Parts: sequence; C-alpha cells; structure tokens
Amino acid sequence: MQDPQQLYTLADEQPEDGELDAPVLVHALNGFVDAGSAGRLAADYLLAELPHRVLATFDLDQVYDYRARRPPMIFTEDHWTSIEQPRLELRLVQDLAGRGFLLLTGPEPDVQWERFVAAVGHLVDHYRVGLTLGIHAIPMAVPHTRPLGITAHGNRPDLTRRYPAWVGTVQVPGHVAALLELRLGEGGHDVAGFAVHVPHYLSQADYPDAALTLLQGLGGATGLSLPSQELREAGERTRALVQEQVEEQPEVLAVVRSLEEQYDAFVRGRERSLLAADGDEPGESARALGLPDEENLPTADELGAELERFLAEENRRRGEA
Repeated sequence: MQDPQQLYTLADEQPEDGELDAPVLVHALNGFVDAGSAGRLAADYLLAELPHRVLATFDLDQVYDYRARRPPMIFTEDHWTSIEQPRLELRLVQDLAGRGFLLLTGPEPDVQWERFVAAVGHLVDHYRVGLTLGIHAIPMAVPHTRPLGITAHGNRPDLTRRYPAWVGTVQVPGHVAALLELRLGEGGHDVAGFAVHVPHYLSQADYPDAALTLLQGLGGATGLSLPSQELREAGERTRALVQEQVEEQPEVLAVVRSLEEQYDAFVRGRERSLLAADGDEPGESARALGLPDEENLPTADELGAELERFLAEENRRRGEA
C-alpha cells in the first residue's frame, strides 16, 4: 500500500486549542445507496446552516474514476468556461451551541479503498476523534404516511439498542462507508452508522423528511445541537405534494393503504414479541401474533412496483397537461 498520508493535504488553518474535544466525525459519502438523497441533503443542509472550514482535502485524481462519474462542464458559444470538479473534504463544523465536530463529504473513492480508509484512520487519530458515524438512506417497503425508521449499526450498544433490528444476517455490496466502519472498529475506535428507511417508491426523489430523521438521530446519539427548521418545512411541503398526488388516484391510494397495513402488522408483531414471555418460541406464526395471513397481503415488491408505476404515470400526465 502506498503511504495513506500522501492521499490528503492538511489546510494551513488547523483547529485552535479548545475547538475540538474528542470530536464526532460524521461521514456522508455519495456513490452508494442513498435513497431520497437523504445523506447528501443532510450534509448539504449542515454546511449551509452552520459555520465551517476545510481541514483536509483528498487528492481525488488518485482515487476517482472520472469516466464513471463525469463531472459537468460548461461550454459557452465557442469555448469551455468551467468544470464542476468533485471534492472530497474533511471540514470542521460548529453546531448551534458552538461545539466543533468533523464532517467528511464528497464522492466515494472508486479505487484504493483500503488506502483511503487508512488515511481517514490517520485523521481520526490526528484529531483524536471520539466517535465516527456514517449517515445514508436505504429504500424500504414502507408508506410515506408512517414514521421513518432507522437501521443502526456499529460497536456502541448504547447507540444502536434504541433502534429495532430489522434484519438478521444479509450479504450486501461493499461500500467505502461500511469498510471504514469495519476497519476503524477493528482498530479499537468507536463507530456507528445510521441508515434511514425511505419509501422505495420515493427513493429517486429528494426526500427532506429522511434527511431530517438522520439529523435527529445524529443529534440524539452525539448530543450535537443541529438545525432542523428548514428541513422540517421542506418535508411538510413534500409530504403534502405526495399525498395530493396519491389521493387523486384511487388505485394508488389503495396501494398505500396496503403498505400501511403491512407496516402496522410488522410493528404490532414486534411489540408483541418484545412483551412475550421468556419461554416463547421466537418463530411464532403470524396468526398467533394476530397478524394478517401472508397470503392475504401483496408482497412488498408488488406493492412498491405498482405504486411506482402509478406515480410515474401521474407525473407524465401532469407534464403533458
């Protein structure tokens, strides 16, 4: 492996005494799954609302595939005028109470993953980071009319136990954020990650409610005082637009109702399982838990595909009007 410390450059202005005290490092890298652009929206919102400055810049020419993710360029009349260069940066951000934390944003590296993770590890040690926490979003078969859930993971039980476990053991495509959490955890650092559940029929659109849920989870886990008002208002507007669109189509409304039924059945089953006696079998049937029979409900994929189709058709109809 090439020297990880040659992958980044520290800015001339570094933290002064008292600016960082065992800080939290939040990372929101784009390039992997981020349903509703929740991680990006949350990071952009923090940078728009809170004071910040760059502490370290990564050399993207070493880790970025420009042909896979071509940066936009502007051509004016007879010449090129600009290029929107991607940037991968570590910033010092001050929360609403003046407490400093670190925020790592930018594109997920395409190559040299282990070297990049080692480089972040050097920065974790350099700034004496107390907790590294990643944020992103995943599509789930949940309705937009119910509270958004979070899948929490990491090696800090005090941060993860407050959220229900939604899956057992699964295999997923590798991504840098997960590798960073794995390697830092193996090195004895405190790590965690939050993935908010976005209705999968809305996963391709910006979904402010998901970003707000991530920031609320981040604030609750770290004690950071984070802004929320503009995201809250944007979420209300987005929900109103989605609900208006859904209610105009009886077929769509029926699909949402089915998703609500599945969601509520799952929540009831989880609550009853938590209240079950120690001797109860963990594999009780749905009927014993008072849940609907599986054959009487469409699958989540069927519901999501049908709703996605209806919403797409409605969007096309509105565009042609």
